[in-house]
Amino acid sequence: MHLHVAHLANAEAFYRDGVGFDLTARYGSSASFLSPGGYHHHIAINTWAGVGAPSPPAGSIDLREFVAKLPNAAELERVVTRVSHSGMPLEEIGADALVRDPSQNTLRLMASEEKVLP
Repeated sequence: MHLHVAHLANAEAFYRDGVGFDLTARYGSSASFLSPGGYHHHIAINTWAGVGAPSPPAGSIDLREFVAKLPNAAELERVVTRVSHSGMPLEEIGADALVRDPSQNTLRLMASEEKVLP
């Protein structure tokens, strides 16, 4: 998934240090690619709409939220703690947490409790 962000460094710090994704690559000074677990990328963040570009206005067509499914409730708690220490406000929605990155892209954090077969 590719997300437009206003400032690459702020968004990269949020997804790397707050959410816990690994930085896997950079495309010059306009895009970064991140993922957990060594995959080449699950999320790309870029400033291709312009550095400092504003979020879409309310009521326009845009991405409302996307989901990061964490392996279990303990990992969800660890990520929520890291994100809250980063200063980004969190909103609890049942067992999930909503957080907006520095460019106001909304991320829903949830535990997956699914069992992985060997």
